[in-house]
Amino acid sequence: MKLQIIGGILPIITAVLTIKLQIIGWILLIIASILGIIAFLIYTKKNKAVANIKAAEEKAKEIIDESTKTAESMKKESILEAKEEVHKLRNDFEKESRDRRNEIQRLERRLIQREESLDKKSEMLEKKEETLNKKQEEVSNLELSIKDLYNKEREELERISGLTTEEAKTVLLDEISKEVKHDAAVMIKEAESKAKEEADKKAREIITCAIQRCAADYVAETTVNVVALPNDEMKGRIIGREGRNIRTLETLTGIDLIIDDTPEAVILSGFDPIRREVAKIALEKLIIDGRIHPARIEEMVEKAKKEVENDIREEGEQATFETGVHGLNQEIIRLIGRLKYRTSYGQNVLKHSVEVSYLAGLMASELGIDPTLAKRAGLLHDIGKAVDHEVEGPHALIGSDIAKKYHESSVIINAIAAHHGDTEVQSLEAVLVQAADAISAARPGARRETLEAYIKRLEKLEEIANSCEGVEKSYAIQAGREIRIMIKPDEIDDAGAIEIARNIVKRIENELEYPGQIKVNVIRETRAIEYAK
Repeated sequence: MKLQIIGGILPIITAVLTIKLQIIGWILLIIASILGIIAFLIYTKKNKAVANIKAAEEKAKEIIDESTKTAESMKKESILEAKEEVHKLRNDFEKESRDRRNEIQRLERRLIQREESLDKKSEMLEKKEETLNKKQEEVSNLELSIKDLYNKEREELERISGLTTEEAKTVLLDEISKEVKHDAAVMIKEAESKAKEEADKKAREIITCAIQRCAADYVAETTVNVVALPNDEMKGRIIGREGRNIRTLETLTGIDLIIDDTPEAVILSGFDPIRREVAKIALEKLIIDGRIHPARIEEMVEKAKKEVENDIREEGEQATFETGVHGLNQEIIRLIGRLKYRTSYGQNVLKHSVEVSYLAGLMASELGIDPTLAKRAGLLHDIGKAVDHEVEGPHALIGSDIAKKYHESSVIINAIAAHHGDTEVQSLEAVLVQAADAISAARPGARRETLEAYIKRLEKLEEIANSCEGVEKSYAIQAGREIRIMIKPDEIDDAGAIEIARNIVKRIENELEYPGQIKVNVIRETRAIEYAK
């Protein structure tokens, strides 16, 4: 069975192998054909390439021959051009060399001339030096002889006058000092007269115009509050059982209640005007209400404090509105309102500040400077008086510190600090504030002071005047705003009278405190009396 299968398969295998051999033969034939074609193509291209190479070699040879000929011609041209350029450069160099040689020769000639002139000058200087040395020797000899003569003359003068050199110097200096003082006083008098002639008229016009246009009230106010009672029985109710009501009121307000034999009246006494006003309002409310006991007193005092605080703010705002000063800090407005309850020599400080603001603004307008700034400085100039009982120091410096704290301008700060001379004036506005403050305070009736202080001030004025040498009599007049001084005409001349006036003014400014200004009037007169018989 197996043999039969193998015998059937063998012809098939043989046939397959035969077919494969035929395919391989055909493939080999095709490959041989392709190789033959490739060999033929290669041979053909080789021949063409050889032909091309030969042609290229011939062409390259021709190009090389032409390039050689061209290079030789260019080489010849370049050589010719280079020879021409070298020739040209040689000519330029020779020309430049000639020019330089000429310049050097010229400089050498100049140097030789200078050397010759320097030699001549040095010879002249040597001669001059010799001459100067001779003259110096002569001068030295003259100085020695002059010194000898001076010493001899001085000795002779000392012998004749009977004074030493130092004594003579002292006498001479004294005489010169007297003459200088006299001349200086005369010059001061002439300058003052001239300045017054030109300035007095304009100053009077400005101040008069400002005062006429200012209508601020300046009536002196009382410093003690009196509360009217409906009847004397109310005094007992105010005192209360064992004095508890009056003690409560005094404790809460810090004010003393004086209940005496005065009919239907209670006097409120205290150093702080605001506390005094609070006590007055609270007491008036209690009298109207009729219920007076500690709890009610405490309630009424609180209401009175709020009422006074509101009144202070309203007064401050009203003052700024009246003067046209805007943009102030609210705390400054409150301090301005507090000035309503502050007096100076009996003059209400708030009304005084408003008046100073008016006057400063009007004078600034007349002088052509900023009236708004002057008004602002005038309104704030006494703001330190609102807290001067709480802070130590002069009110002007306290006020300037307040203005600085709330960022006011440097002009305002200086005007406040300088309005009483505590610091130097640095602007025209500060000068106007000083003038306006003096005008407002110096008005008749604007301020009042105690009789004792008034008399002491007048006595001190006359004492200062009488202490000066050459003063015969002095009189304080016009309520102490002027002092008239009679001097001895045979001892003091006109120039000396001016000097006495200045010295008295300085002493008054240094030793006295006074509102406004004081006029020092020095009078010198000589009388000649004869009788006809």
